[in-house]
Amino acid sequence: MAHVTTPRPVERLIAGQATSDGAGVKLVRVLTPDLQRRLDPFLMLDAFGTDNPGDYIGGFPDHPHRGFETVTYMLEGRMRHRDSAGHEGLLGPGGVQWMTAGRGVIHSEMPEQADGRMEGFQLWLNLPAAQKMRAPWYRDIPAAEIPELERPGLRVRVIAGRVGDTPGAVQREQTEPLFLDLHLQAGARFEQPLPVAHNAFVYVYRGALEIGGRAVPAQRMAILANRADADGVALAAGPEGARAILVAGAPLREPIVQYGPFVMNSKEEIFQAVEDFRRGALA
Repeated sequence: MAHVTTPRPVERLIAGQATSDGAGVKLVRVLTPDLQRRLDPFLMLDAFGTDNPGDYIGGFPDHPHRGFETVTYMLEGRMRHRDSAGHEGLLGPGGVQWMTAGRGVIHSEMPEQADGRMEGFQLWLNLPAAQKMRAPWYRDIPAAEIPELERPGLRVRVIAGRVGDTPGAVQREQTEPLFLDLHLQAGARFEQPLPVAHNAFVYVYRGALEIGGRAVPAQRMAILANRADADGVALAAGPEGARAILVAGAPLREPIVQYGPFVMNSKEEIFQAVEDFRRGALA
């Protein structure tokens, strides 16, 4: 794994907002709309995790999307996906569901368990203006198909992007997303080069990390500062170890206009998306 000479410092820590979505699924919205321009091309990050079936059993019944991609990473539990483009799949522990809504899709994500723990993340990745009306696309990536790197005290799951010579399960040319799940034992370190122009953040979901001399506890997102002299990020686990996701990508620097599940570049495009949905022409 490459060495980072000048790591990025932490710009600020974000706690996220407790909320619910779908049919009452309880979650924490970590990347909120006010951070969309700062963390362009990423639009939203939800973290969910509970042992109480009442917090997730309602799932996410049929709902529309247009103009972006959704990346669902399941740590524990099972969720069934069905959509209007004819795709269906079962997302299980350690697996990823990558869906490109494009010009429009109506889908559902429903639990396939009546008890036990449900935990994971959903990340929204913007599409460039030229691709917002492309055909929908979908891929289920089982846990066994996600590339992994291991060294003493460290395990890296490469969902998207690249770590050294190891390409991730998904690549995107324009947004160049990096999505890593990091498992660090006590005192372990991890370094990852990042292009200067890319926006990046780390979300700690177990234990604690130190980034640039700043402590980042569990359930906090550290936004990494953009500095011309920094060539990447360096993380060190605390005495109890840590698990975290590292996310980075190339900003699109295009207008962002969002209305619920539609993310376009202008109000007129949003009005059209709503009208298309109302008349049954979204997908």
